[in-house]
Amino acid sequence: MAIAVLGCGVSAQVVMTPAARTINAGKAEVTCLAIAPKGDRILVGTSSGAALYDIEKGKRVAEFPYNEDGSTVVYHATFNDNGEFVVLIGFAGTREVWDVKDGKQDKVIAKHRWIPDAIRTRELGLKKGNSAFDRFYQQAEATEGAITARAGKDGVVVFTDKDGNALQTLSYPANKDQHHRAPCLFHNGQFITGTDNGQVLFYDLAKH
Repeated sequence: MAIAVLGCGVSAQVVMTPAARTINAGKAEVTCLAIAPKGDRILVGTSSGAALYDIEKGKRVAEFPYNEDGSTVVYHATFNDNGEFVVLIGFAGTREVWDVKDGKQDKVIAKHRWIPDAIRTRELGLKKGNSAFDRFYQQAEATEGAITARAGKDGVVVFTDKDGNALQTLSYPANKDQHHRAPCLFHNGQFITGTDNGQVLFYDLAKH
């Protein structure tokens, strides 16, 4: 259950609480999110790989057991342009490409030009395997119009206006990991985030 705290009164509310929809992704920490190009499915990266869910039914339709040198944590997950493949990125930047249709890993990673390459990574001033690289790939911030959502300590999400004034805070007392950073994603009139106990939460944006 989330607790919402408003900053400047009811008029400052950014999202409606409680969440309009919840998908249970198991007991793993939700680390990242991506919406399929058609908008009908959501890819959920966790501390135990990733899985694909039907948004309307909340049903799991595919699983991708990511493993990078013994680590199953997915720091970034995304689709290619037509949604036929997903790419999962871990702690040290290892990219695994999976075929959505048959659920099998695609070993030929080089052919997918939509994956950030080593040259682009260096241009961004990042080095694989360090905290700056990990933070770059995580979804700690998202913007919708003049509103920005930022992940904070203990899995909280703080919404601010263009001047940086706090408007609303979502906190999750059920979170156990103070280092959990809730992924932030705006999509189709909703704000989507995740907890460290496997919940993916869809909040309707407040109408002003």
